[in-house]
Amino acid sequence: MKERLFTPGPVEIPERVRKVLGEQIIHHRTDEFKRAFLEVRELFKRLVEDSSENFVFFASSGTGAMEASILNFFEEGDKVIVVNGGKFGERWLNLAKHWGLNPVEYKVEWGNSADPNKVKELMDRNSDCKGVLMQISETSTGVYHPTKEIGSLCREREVLLVADAITALGVYKIVPSEWGIDVLIGGSQKGFLLPPGLSVVWFSRNAEKRLKERAFYFSIKKEIKKQLEGQTAWTPAISLILAMKESLSMLLEEGMEKVEKRHRTLSKATLRAIEVLGLKRFAQNPSISVSAIASEQAENIRRELLRHGIRTAGGQDELKGKIFRISHMGVDPKDGLMLIGMLEVVLKKLGLCQRLGEGVKAYSEVFIESGLW
Repeated sequence: MKERLFTPGPVEIPERVRKVLGEQIIHHRTDEFKRAFLEVRELFKRLVEDSSENFVFFASSGTGAMEASILNFFEEGDKVIVVNGGKFGERWLNLAKHWGLNPVEYKVEWGNSADPNKVKELMDRNSDCKGVLMQISETSTGVYHPTKEIGSLCREREVLLVADAITALGVYKIVPSEWGIDVLIGGSQKGFLLPPGLSVVWFSRNAEKRLKERAFYFSIKKEIKKQLEGQTAWTPAISLILAMKESLSMLLEEGMEKVEKRHRTLSKATLRAIEVLGLKRFAQNPSISVSAIASEQAENIRRELLRHGIRTAGGQDELKGKIFRISHMGVDPKDGLMLIGMLEVVLKKLGLCQRLGEGVKAYSEVFIESGLW
């Protein structure tokens, strides 16, 4: 039985991208790679709607890019506010501590979104704050944090906003210059529809003024000098860069407004369906990248879905066994309908649903109302 991925990374890879990944690898110190890499850079500029060359790709997971942002824009002792509302907010906190920053933790209850007023209070009390570290989409809880509002606060105070967009880039129409984002971080295995192993760090002109030389492998100064020439300081993730040319082309062909509408409709349809089926959404303000669903039967539901070839993600740490997560990244809406249908079957078998068809009906109605079907 073929297993279908509804996990928030890695996501299922489109046929167009798989075709590129299946081709013979090329050498990176060639004109062929140089041309392709420079083309990827031009496509990425179009994605974020900014002509600046202030971004670099690293052969790493998204965590590598998070670490790079700490090392390149902050020094030991710098005070930063960390929005900690989930597993990946915790990662910001751990990275800040590891590299000698002075983090002020804003602890957000898991499932809730950050309150911009609380961020403002913390910034007012810590006028020497150099940055705010946060997630746009907190993957572990399915929460969206109000990035634009926090970005506006940071811009007023000339504080760098560092935003982990690993499950937001390629999903939301993010224009960092309009959102007040100074450092934007992405990873390949989410909305970019690629395997893991490639990350990106975009940075504003304000952030550029703060560039440090604390890193070796993750040095932005070293990398950007080479990448502007179509090369990299170290061995690049060649196949992923070539495949990103295809995945970025796909996103831009559809248009990011339409990409966001598709994900927004997938999220709305899924959440409406699960509520009709007697389950509850976990996130107060849901991300459109992934839906977190609360149930004491979460692991039994996941186990039964997997028996039918559908892999979803479970909860992490304190949420283990309490939620399961359904990704909308890399998901065709028709496949989302199939998932809801199988979820109904599983819930009925577990005695959690009496009638079949209600969830499928609710899901379908959302897509019809949206005009996408």
